[in-house]
Amino acid sequence: MLSLLSRLPALVLSLLAVTANAQTAPVQVDGAWARASVPGQKSSGAFMRLTAREPLSLVGVQSPVAGVAEVHEMRLDGDVMRMRPLPSLPLPAGRIVELKPGGLHLMLMDLKEPLRAGTRVPVTLLVRDAQGVERRVELELPVATRAPGPAAGERHPAPHGEAGHGHRH
Repeated sequence: MLSLLSRLPALVLSLLAVTANAQTAPVQVDGAWARASVPGQKSSGAFMRLTAREPLSLVGVQSPVAGVAEVHEMRLDGDVMRMRPLPSLPLPAGRIVELKPGGLHLMLMDLKEPLRAGTRVPVTLLVRDAQGVERRVELELPVATRAPGPAAGERHPAPHGEAGHGHRH
């Protein structure tokens, strides 16, 4: 009991530091993941929901697993799906910006090795505030073959008002 009491101040300080970091992070990140790849595949995507505490712009992304990492937009142009890099992505304060397959996402290109399901990859988001100050958001993304399901207690809304249509988005 005495050894636990002697360690209590360090444990409290450690807990306070973690709480302070979570409260001062410029962006809340939820549901983050990277898509697994197969040998020979040179690119993959990463996805997440971002909520900025203040107006920010996502101006870059880096990862040691990729030679090139970019913020991308995928959209339908007539009947052709087109993808293009974005120089920056606005993150309005308090609004969720979703990076998902088939829309806005992060592209990890020139992969140095396949992204294996069940592993984690480091990704750094570069965000800039209205004064031009850049900050880094360090992440460790789980690698999976599909998006993780909703957290316990969370409902997964059916897209377009369709209930139980039998496949995941």
